Amino acid sequence: MGNNGMFRLLILGNINNQLLEASKIASKRGAKVTHVADIKSAMQTLRGGKGADLIMAEISQDIASFIQNLEAEHIAIPVVACGLEADKEKAVAAIKAGAKEYISLPPEEEVIAAIFETICNDNSQSEMIGVSEAFVKAYSMASKIAESDANVLITGESGTGKEGISRMIHKKSKRRTNTWIALNCAAIPENLMESEMFGHEKGAFTGAIERRIGKFEEANGGTLLLDEISEMPITLQAKLLRALQEKEITRVGGNNTIKTNVRIIATSNRNLQEEVRQDRFRADLYYRLNVINIQLPSLRERSEDIEELAKYFVAKYSELNGIARTPLTQEALDKLKTYSWPGNVRELENTIHRAVLLESSDQISAGSIMLLSENNLGVSYQDGVPANDGIEQQVARTALNYCSGDYDKAATVLGASLKVLRQKLKQHKNEVA
Repeated sequence: MGNNGMFRLLILGNINNQLLEASKIASKRGAKVTHVADIKSAMQTLRGGKGADLIMAEISQDIASFIQNLEAEHIAIPVVACGLEADKEKAVAAIKAGAKEYISLPPEEEVIAAIFETICNDNSQSEMIGVSEAFVKAYSMASKIAESDANVLITGESGTGKEGISRMIHKKSKRRTNTWIALNCAAIPENLMESEMFGHEKGAFTGAIERRIGKFEEANGGTLLLDEISEMPITLQAKLLRALQEKEITRVGGNNTIKTNVRIIATSNRNLQEEVRQDRFRADLYYRLNVINIQLPSLRERSEDIEELAKYFVAKYSELNGIARTPLTQEALDKLKTYSWPGNVRELENTIHRAVLLESSDQISAGSIMLLSENNLGVSYQDGVPANDGIEQQVARTALNYCSGDYDKAATVLGASLKVLRQKLKQHKNEVA
């Protein structure tokens, strides 16, 4: 993510009314949208330091070839295919070629929003809500150190809002008018990571047909978020340490050093001191990153914030889905307050989103609050978020019935990807429903 913390969407395809609609929705949701007509232009844009967090490719494009190009040039950006519902064969081909999702055009706003949030965990507003002592202490510390140029390490369990706090630090810093770039170390394959961080020169490896600018250069003058830094391969940690110490990088396959001026914010849901003890993380890099440490509390440690957060999410998803804002009953609130929230704020958000979609009365009842302990839909979870693998056909059908046959809405209710939902429902048929 770049451009002062804005989500960057690259749309690939001939602009028609449907793609224009998608672009408008994305802009309304706070995205910076770039449009390119063909694959060649898309590759030039991505190589030249104008990166993207997500690519939306119209399925009349050769998506298989495009994804192969990205992989060959070590560019790790998720691709979502889009097209008219009628183009089933092309949709299947796009998914098989490696597209993360297929969304039908014209898109619904909630679907675009759900995909943005899935790709970049973008619930930044909610991460600023809370009155509990633990939350206020962490938030105040983040505000206080924002103006400095010191590196920051933000630690805390998955779903506590580490990315949102890092974005807030950038927005309050002296670098706020410059770029904010996020690199998720857990989401990028090891063989692509070095190019992602430092870029590469033409001929650096088979497939490197042109020079490519990496995240350090993209973020020059601004802030670089290294999300889940503990997942960075130990071999690359030495190169990162050198970049931080010397304030310069060398592109893969290059000999020239390039001066960089980047503030680093790193996050981890692991205990990095323990990782150092286990020789999985370099001690010298840990000390270089841990100039300022902000520990974000779990939702269990700030239970007095649950009600305010829940009401915020009810308002957010009621508006997004065009539903009249529905209050939570006292029983529903009590149920939320007595639960342990292993997936933290992110799990609370998913739970409220489901409740807003499933509730048919004028109040959200305790029955619409589906918690892991009850696991009403038989979904398996990871970090408090539904894991795709556990969604069986029966569960998917239940969700689909709840949502009157709307695939996009059903996938959102389950926290599943549309791709997985369709696979489960059409396991033995070679078509997209």
